[in-house]
Amino acid sequence: MKNHVDIVHKFGGTSLAGLDEFRRVISIVESAGPRPVAVVVSAPAGITDALHGLVRAAEAGEDWSAALDAVMARCHGLAHALLDRERLGAWNTAIEREREDINDVLKATALIGRAPAAVFALVAGHGELWSARLLAAALATRGIDADWFDARDALTVIDSELGPAVAWEQTRTRFAASWTPAPAVRVITGYIARDERGGPTTLGRNGSDFSASIFAALLEAGEVVIWTDVDGVMSGDPRRIPDVSIIRELSWHEAMELAYFGAKVLHPRTMAPLVARSIPVWIRNTAHPEGSGTRIGAVSSDGGVKGVTTIAGMALLNLEGAGLIGVPGTASRLFEALRNAGISVVLISQGSSEHSICCAVPEEDGLRAREAVRNAFAAEIHQVQVEGVELVPDCSILAVVGEGMRGMPGVAAKMFGALGRAGVNVRAIAQGASERNISAVIPSEEADRALRAVHASFYLSPQAVSIGLIGPGGVGAQLLDQVAGEIPRLASESRVDLRVRAIAGSRRMVLATRAVDLGTWREALQSGEPTDLDTFADHVQAEHLPHAVIIDCSGNAAVAARYTDWLARGIHVITPSKLAASGPLDVWRRLQETRREANVRYLGETTVGAGLPIIQTLRDLRQTGDEIIAIEGILSGTLAFLFNGYDGARPFSAIVSEARALGFTEPDPRDDLSGLDVARKLVILAREMGLELELDQVEVESLVPEALADGGIDEFLEGLAAGDDDMRERLEAARARDHVLRYVARLDGRSGKAVVGLEELPADHPFAYARLTDNVVQFVTRRYKDNPLVVQGPGAGPGVTAAGVFADLLRLTAYLGADV
Repeated sequence: MKNHVDIVHKFGGTSLAGLDEFRRVISIVESAGPRPVAVVVSAPAGITDALHGLVRAAEAGEDWSAALDAVMARCHGLAHALLDRERLGAWNTAIEREREDINDVLKATALIGRAPAAVFALVAGHGELWSARLLAAALATRGIDADWFDARDALTVIDSELGPAVAWEQTRTRFAASWTPAPAVRVITGYIARDERGGPTTLGRNGSDFSASIFAALLEAGEVVIWTDVDGVMSGDPRRIPDVSIIRELSWHEAMELAYFGAKVLHPRTMAPLVARSIPVWIRNTAHPEGSGTRIGAVSSDGGVKGVTTIAGMALLNLEGAGLIGVPGTASRLFEALRNAGISVVLISQGSSEHSICCAVPEEDGLRAREAVRNAFAAEIHQVQVEGVELVPDCSILAVVGEGMRGMPGVAAKMFGALGRAGVNVRAIAQGASERNISAVIPSEEADRALRAVHASFYLSPQAVSIGLIGPGGVGAQLLDQVAGEIPRLASESRVDLRVRAIAGSRRMVLATRAVDLGTWREALQSGEPTDLDTFADHVQAEHLPHAVIIDCSGNAAVAARYTDWLARGIHVITPSKLAASGPLDVWRRLQETRREANVRYLGETTVGAGLPIIQTLRDLRQTGDEIIAIEGILSGTLAFLFNGYDGARPFSAIVSEARALGFTEPDPRDDLSGLDVARKLVILAREMGLELELDQVEVESLVPEALADGGIDEFLEGLAAGDDDMRERLEAARARDHVLRYVARLDGRSGKAVVGLEELPADHPFAYARLTDNVVQFVTRRYKDNPLVVQGPGAGPGVTAAGVFADLLRLTAYLGADV
């Protein structure tokens, strides 16, 4: 008879945990059809631990009867629900006999006071026996031709340095003698085996997967299906990355790499019998059998990066010194010392200078490893040829895995770029010649952030950005509404995950674990907690999210003063506020230095021209080598509106009141009429040009009467009418010369002179054609000297300013790696 099955199914303990789970497994096996199949099973979840507990109780001289009764009751409950009367009787007879056997073994253990490994294997192995016998009887009860097989009748294993290993020659001989002609379904016990002397042993915890691969090899199976509690192999740990995806295909090499680094994949020893015989294996979910799962085989059709994973609990051991350069055998002595100490080396890294060599070891072995290496290089340390042996604790190893990485340029750049943008320090790097794994040693406290950042950078999950907004007034409120409308599209099209996790007003703030409901944020803010910007920043910079940004729409000087601190701790800053960018020059320099050192972004395109690309245009001109000769223009949408609409038919003060009512001015119109806002914008542009201009160096003509500079807003608006006649006279004088009035800013790029004020311009001047709230900026450069470059468009209003801030946010996500 040829020993052969089409497929081997393996069901783990969680797949057989209770009655519903057993019925689901029965349904899956029934749907396999008439082809011959083998089914390898674990004990129901928790049974093996309970049986181990019985042995430990006996060793300690404690009463085990109640615990044994609980195990028996659980098994009897399953049998009563699954079996017909005839099979239930046979089941009860067998299990009661085995109960007495267990009780006798426990009594003997209690007398001796200790239990050898064989006792643990004998007692704990009953879980698989009961599971296999019960499933086979339940299938037979439903009319399926099924029986069960005790793996101990065939499987022989020996101990090795790598754990239990199959004695293949003995196993094949015993298998041929014990395997009788099989029915449609044969249920096989997982986990349990015999040693070379015939004593009971096991394949170790989670050994049922190994059992399945061994019997697949013995039965020349076409494929193996490992049924578990996940939908397949994931691209990352779903407990740490909320948006992981299922990997549809993996090669054996990819699966082994991921398994080594802790991903929930088959153990490498489990795969060995399958690799040798090219038997593919599937990982599928018992609870969702309709899912496609993950296929692991000789080759994988999918290219690129497959998964990102980490292994925690590492320490980095570093041997460094000039005496190592060019000395043969240094690495050999290092690793021999570690081998003699029984310490496993997980990762190795050495620079081409040979000045240092480092390796990652399990953290619990770190101190022993350092001592072993110190002893091995004691002479060199004494002679100061070796500076010493450094041990860095609290490390994790992050690995990027994919067969398709081989020969693909830019993978390492993308990985380390993502780590850099997330503010993660890399302590050591290793890549094998196969190029299917790039590993980095990082601080454990940064592991979650690193994992999410790298996972997102390869489009394995959306690019998550934690957002905090300060100042939910006119611009801030518009921004929140705009973002709320675009979040679904950005998530689906660009895989950008924008999470507004905090909103702060002047008095109250609301913090959300995942994201604030942007449909009800106004109500949530009213009942929020008192505003505390330290708590706010701590919340926005969540350890489990790779990127954090604070958007300041408040226009508050105290908030702007915090930008440098936020940048220093790795938080990006976006703002339409001009206070920081036009403040004292030394403060501005420090902000820029901090931004560069922390490798974060400070984005303020909307500080000049609302949503217009004025600053970006200036940067492009400079970065491409052009010389800025002069910048001139209308830089205030508010003042543009006032003088575009002022024709003398209505008083100037009435137009100011209208502009305020339309939301085109600051809450206090004096902030616009004073010219200080325009002066700040001119300072920002000057600094972007490289000029060291302070605000008090700008010549400013204020339109606020000196007598009205102080006092309340209402008082100012009432008193402004007293100046209407003077303003009308200026307008009429300009008209008499066929001129118009415009509030203009001028900056000389060579002398650095900056002037802001109300000017008469010819009626055919480009600035005379500005409409409504238009800003018009004219760049006179070496390239654009005869025909200046002009940027024109709406420069006031909460909506366009909010859109500009939103554009800055999207620029940030593009910098972080999103495809927007």
